[in-house]
Amino acid sequence: MGTVEETLKCPVCQDFFTDPVSLSCGHDFCLTCIQAVWETEGSDEVPFFCPECQIFLPSDVTLEINTNLQTKAHALLHQQRSALREHTVVEVTGDPLSLKCQEHRDELKLFCMEEMVPVCCLCVLVGMHKNHKVFQLHEACVDFKTSAADFKERISDKYSRIRVVLDGDERLMMQIIDAEEMYMTEWLEAQRGHMEAQIKEIDSLRASRKSLLQEEIELRFLQQIKAQNLWNPLDLTPIQEVDKDLCDLEKLTTVERLVDDLSVALSQHFPRMWSHLSSPALDSKSAHPKLEISQDRKQVYWRTQPVSEALSPQPYDSQYSVLAQESFTTGRHYWEVIVQEKPYWLVGVTTGPVDKRDALSQSSSSLGVHNTSWCIYHGYGQYLACHDTQEKQLSVGKRVRKLGILANLQKGELSFYNADTMTLLHSFCVQCTEPIYPMLNPCIDASGLNTQPLTMFWIKDHWDWHINTEGAKE
Repeated sequence: MGTVEETLKCPVCQDFFTDPVSLSCGHDFCLTCIQAVWETEGSDEVPFFCPECQIFLPSDVTLEINTNLQTKAHALLHQQRSALREHTVVEVTGDPLSLKCQEHRDELKLFCMEEMVPVCCLCVLVGMHKNHKVFQLHEACVDFKTSAADFKERISDKYSRIRVVLDGDERLMMQIIDAEEMYMTEWLEAQRGHMEAQIKEIDSLRASRKSLLQEEIELRFLQQIKAQNLWNPLDLTPIQEVDKDLCDLEKLTTVERLVDDLSVALSQHFPRMWSHLSSPALDSKSAHPKLEISQDRKQVYWRTQPVSEALSPQPYDSQYSVLAQESFTTGRHYWEVIVQEKPYWLVGVTTGPVDKRDALSQSSSSLGVHNTSWCIYHGYGQYLACHDTQEKQLSVGKRVRKLGILANLQKGELSFYNADTMTLLHSFCVQCTEPIYPMLNPCIDASGLNTQPLTMFWIKDHWDWHINTEGAKE
């Protein structure tokens, strides 16, 4: 076995592989090299063979590019040749044109900070991004990552401040209650002591009067009356009844009312719409054959194979859709779909066919634009709210990169939002007794410009507002 460098060189030209192909015998050659050998070594009737081991190959042999070997050879080529060391090496992509400017066909090396898009050098020098502020791609990545970290830190700090305020308010209210309890207890103890002294005095007088009434000698009885000044009626301080108002826990009820006011003020902002966030999985059985579903069932693509001429040339066709596995009949449900820079897309909900397996046999109007379907369609900056045969053009200030859908089935409302700004785009009145399914339509790929997927937004370790609040109440 030779060195790594030797294994990445063609046995014919002795240079690094260019479009390497692997023969059934296991040997590799440049595509042009093996084709040149077969053309020079014999006619078309002569069987194909391997120049290395001389094994004859089938007459219907197919030559397919070995992308893994090509990547290794290309990377080593950039390492060894000084003229190529400054080149940018990226991962192999199925669409190399996506790495180049659509207008100038030059490599996208810069990032326009004003338009927030990757650009080439010519875009900045003579194109639409002339005089715009631009960064190198890696600088832009670092800047965005730093900004994201700063946002995260600032938001965390704001929540920390809120917790400090809430904790401080709780401590204050608890201190007020403790102080009120202490002073109320002291006052009640003082009242009790005063009453006990009065009762003791009365009991003493009662005992002495009882003893006097038992005196049988008249002279001594009269002498005791004079000594104790009993000629006049007794003037005893009456026992005061405790005023109920003085025992009223008014301050404690005031504290409770203030805490209730705080709870009401907070509840106006809770639960947030994101508290209802879900990420329904896509049902590949309901997808049109021209659509491809990712393995995690969160993305839908337009397939990369050429589109048949029999298909409609229009980017929007409601037939090219996929439904979610989950349907909704009651409650509040919210999900988001990442659309990013796609020029065409259609997102909404539908009752779907009765049997999802029959979805593909239905007419195009069966998914998306019938009387139990509600959608938002985007086509190169234009937004339409679609229901049945009606279309309404929407005025959207900022381009939507994530679309949010809130289904409030108790109220019969279906609302679409710019999920980044939580700006309402449009609301439908939904009167439907059948289960509704989230629906995604990536639209056909027009000249390689609409290859991006539609992606269901998903977060890890979702905090369930209902479960946690119910637990807190208990």
